[in-house]
Amino acid sequence: MSNHSGESALQPTLLRVLIADDVMETRRSTRLMLTLIPEARVVAIAHNGRQAVDLAREHKPDIALMDVSMPEMDGVSAIEKMVKENPGMGCIVISAERDSDTLRRAMSVGAKGYLLKPTTSEEFVATFRRVAKIVQEERPSNNTHTQQHERKVFLQQMAMQYVKARRTDNQALAVFEELAADPQCDVPWLQSLAVIYVFRREWKKLQALSARLDQLSQ
Repeated sequence: MSNHSGESALQPTLLRVLIADDVMETRRSTRLMLTLIPEARVVAIAHNGRQAVDLAREHKPDIALMDVSMPEMDGVSAIEKMVKENPGMGCIVISAERDSDTLRRAMSVGAKGYLLKPTTSEEFVATFRRVAKIVQEERPSNNTHTQQHERKVFLQQMAMQYVKARRTDNQALAVFEELAADPQCDVPWLQSLAVIYVFRREWKKLQALSARLDQLSQ
């Protein structure tokens, strides 16, 4: 198994993302930059502002990445409607318009971030994570069950990737141990964790895990 290090810490929950831009290449590049953020999941893509409002109403994204100049309804007007319907949404404007008036208008209606086109991947990730932190901190406490479910799904997706990559590094260990902390954890995840313990020579942990697996097999 290979050993990877130096990766960023896991994010607590999945983030549902809407992309709104009337230019196909921009939509593609935005989606490509989102692959740098493992916890981000694109749930809807809009080609204009009106469609963005409709899709936000349907999918209830956590974060919307919005162009300003779009047909049928401009991005600022769309953000205003979306935030009124879902105050917890974090909207990030990605625009080629450099005038300060556009920025002020966007922020006044509820946008929490602003990026100028073309944006670098570093700028994009930094702004996304800053807004994501705001969104997560403002989530109501009654969403705890939903967040726990999303966390479990996220961990399982990461675990599948780590199994395929035959990883035994600290981040992989953390994922499998968090899954194993669930009394209802699926046996394959426990078995994968046992393999990691063997590779890392963590015999005491392996002994306890083996006893648990024996009980499940009876």
